[in-house]
Amino acid sequence: MARRRRSARAHPVVIENPARLAIHGGLPVRNRMLPYGRQTILEEDIAAVVEVLRSDWVTTGPKVDAFEDALAETVGASHAVCFSSGTAALHAAAFAAGIGVGDEAITTPLTFCATANCLVYQGATLVLADIRADTLTLDPEAVAARITPRTRALLPVDYAGHPSDLNAFIELAERHRLVVIEDAAHALGATYQRRPVGSISHMTTFSFHPVKHVTTGEGGAVATNDSSLAKRLRLFRNHGIEGGFRERQAADTWRYEMIALGYNYRLSDIACALGISQLSRLAVNVRRRRAVAAQYASEFADLPFLQLPVVRADVEPAWHLYPARVRPPLGRDDVWRALRAEGVGVNVHYPPVHLQPYYRARFGFREGDYPETETATMELISLPMFHGMGSCEVRDVVTAVRKVLTHFAQHANA
Repeated sequence: MARRRRSARAHPVVIENPARLAIHGGLPVRNRMLPYGRQTILEEDIAAVVEVLRSDWVTTGPKVDAFEDALAETVGASHAVCFSSGTAALHAAAFAAGIGVGDEAITTPLTFCATANCLVYQGATLVLADIRADTLTLDPEAVAARITPRTRALLPVDYAGHPSDLNAFIELAERHRLVVIEDAAHALGATYQRRPVGSISHMTTFSFHPVKHVTTGEGGAVATNDSSLAKRLRLFRNHGIEGGFRERQAADTWRYEMIALGYNYRLSDIACALGISQLSRLAVNVRRRRAVAAQYASEFADLPFLQLPVVRADVEPAWHLYPARVRPPLGRDDVWRALRAEGVGVNVHYPPVHLQPYYRARFGFREGDYPETETATMELISLPMFHGMGSCEVRDVVTAVRKVLTHFAQHANA
């Protein structure tokens, strides 16, 4: 395959001996670390925030409603309720689902700990089920085997931006009268069977952390088509108090009633102004991520010992991450160290939840409980993936991965 011409850059690094890795004293591909993810902030985002700073409202004002309306329309949901973080959104969804002491809820061990934490916050028993070997998303068959009369909710995670098998989870929920809380922190802009993620599950949670497709600095949201769930979500983010300051101001009253135990999980007008501006570029951002993923898939198709992500035919991933697998006999950690020495900031997503010290002590999880997850987490490596990546940065990743994998493959075959 013909190699593409490298774009010019200010300080090019020439690889005099491509076979000699930087970790062994060779010249690195990059002289500045490329992160695995990074936000893109434009002047129009800054102007939107400045406008709010000059207004009468900097928190819980009109920009909150505007952002929620825009998000709901984008994901095809009747309601969107924003929160101070993706974790707060998950916690609120667990509350709205009625999860409490004595209940069980089932999720995946291959996720950030917040997915599990939100259940424990509510006093529930965390139940885990293993992942599918192909997409690394929660396996519906494994979930079905763990449903008991105490099960209240299922929490599939759209790992790396690839939607879970949502129809299977909806069917399980209908059969057992459960709530599906879809953790779509990675999947804003993805589609499942041509439907946008956010329009399908009982509740779908999103994250607006800086490395995501859209950022509010920190922030999150829950999308739902159920007005009663939306009401409970709004109650929970505001201390359990019905209504808010603007409603009391409009009614010319100081009275309010706290009818549930909630939290201060509100998102500010400042953050929502940034979110509105960012959301207008979601489609462009997702297209760029898909283009980067397509280039990786093309460039790495012939590399030995590197397994590329699997995409089901009925989905369009949003590509929050690009999780490749370093296959034996190569060691993932060796490849990780070598790539970082080349200036490519690879990462690992995630250490499995069930092997975290807290969860081992709390629920008695052990090594070997979830073999598909444990095998994957020993092999996974996340390559840089963000919509602000330029062509030269993508090329640097390709050069570094080919350099490192070729070196290790030659030694493995020696």
